[in-house]
Amino acid sequence: MHPHFLFNTLNTMYGFALKKADETPEMILKLSNLLDYLLYQVDKPFVNLNDEIYHIEDYISLEQMRFNDTLKLGFSKNISSEFIEIPPMLFIPFVENSFKHGKIINGSLYISIFIETNPTEIKFTIINSSSNDSNFIDGLGLHNIKTRLKLLYPDQHLLKINQSETEFEVALLLTSKLKLEDV
Repeated sequence: MHPHFLFNTLNTMYGFALKKADETPEMILKLSNLLDYLLYQVDKPFVNLNDEIYHIEDYISLEQMRFNDTLKLGFSKNISSEFIEIPPMLFIPFVENSFKHGKIINGSLYISIFIETNPTEIKFTIINSSSNDSNFIDGLGLHNIKTRLKLLYPDQHLLKINQSETEFEVALLLTSKLKLEDV
């Protein structure tokens, strides 16, 4: 997770605390949960997919408080089993990139996230508003993610990245290396 996110979140929390906003304790708890995940879960080979989703939702909640009305976000999940396990922090970097590199167009940053599973596949798609002047297809973060996927899912993943004039889309398909228990 990028240190700039932590800096922005702490600044937002500071502003909320000065106003004595009711959301401040919730923000602190969500940030604490994310830091706990970063510190203690990333060393595990696998985590439950629902835990990863829970932390994505915490991340999104913190960003929603920061972006306020300029954020238009959709998050759809269709999870076939509660026993699916994945490597930790597999999807969060994509979500973080959508906020970090997304472009506010017509007063809104638009982000759409979709996660779907079946017994042999996980499909993850994220689309955010973007512009042609921002080219992140070959950035260092995406390069690191591609390398990690090659190591974790050799010949068992398909990553497609597309950028149009107004959108940036990542579609990831993971197959067969899923750890399913009692499905």
